[in-house]
Amino acid sequence: MKILMIILQLILFIAAAPFLSGLIAKIKNNIRLRQGPSIFQPYYNLAKLFSKGEVVSQTASWIFWVAPFVLISSTLAAAVLIPVLILASPMHQMGDFLALVFIFSLGRFFLALAALDTGSSFGGMGSSREMFISSLVEPALCLVVFSISLQFNSTDISAFSGMHALSVSCIVSAIALFLITIAETSRVPVDNQETHLELTMVHEAMILEYSGRSLAIIEMAAYIKQMILFFLIAQIIFPIAALETVEPAQTIFWLLWYLARIIIIAISVALVEVSVAKMRLFRVADFLGFAFVLGIIAVVCAILGV
Repeated sequence: MKILMIILQLILFIAAAPFLSGLIAKIKNNIRLRQGPSIFQPYYNLAKLFSKGEVVSQTASWIFWVAPFVLISSTLAAAVLIPVLILASPMHQMGDFLALVFIFSLGRFFLALAALDTGSSFGGMGSSREMFISSLVEPALCLVVFSISLQFNSTDISAFSGMHALSVSCIVSAIALFLITIAETSRVPVDNQETHLELTMVHEAMILEYSGRSLAIIEMAAYIKQMILFFLIAQIIFPIAALETVEPAQTIFWLLWYLARIIIIAISVALVEVSVAKMRLFRVADFLGFAFVLGIIAVVCAILGV
């Protein structure tokens, strides 16, 4: 049964994660009064990339080839640590909320190495910027983990699934995690997924040398990571209770509310992106510094029991 739940959860993430990015892009275009691409455009892009060949730099070593697979493997490993289909994650014995921080860091580390491996000046610039941002993201993310663990006496993600006791600590933690998610998913104001101007790119600069199947794998990993972070925010700020009965009406309502939480977060991300301008790199420190301060406030509130 556990193996079946793991497989179903992985299939859900792989199938639904690109749709979430397409939904955000569609919402942004509607707010801007533009038609924009189809909501299923990420699927078309992935299919096109998987059908194309790859062009690899002559200076690339095995790190360049291995990095996409390490990235997607670490992301899928993180995907089975969070509860989606049930209130207990399929592999909660293998890791907790804090383990997610290290799993995401593993994929980021290999991607930064791969960008340096090709000898590209833009790849090196993107790696440097990514490590700068990650050095600010990870302390704030750890504070969010600590505040949640103090609130629920556990770092297990399944421990705060289904909890309805919303507190000030949970709300502040969710806001800090939302800011972290914007940085982790390379969105405005920290980064811009829609630009190809080399001087402003961060994540895109690291994958300039990738093409074809490897680029598709990297893009898929980014989609899944975004969905994981959205689910974590949803579990904190919009807790969902376990079904006491299996009545059809209650089950349908439960599923609709489950999806509505993610859509609410996607709309919030889209509103932030169209409302603010991209920051200069050194202003990102202020942005993530604010997330760090919110993390400290969440920890203090959790200690005080509010």
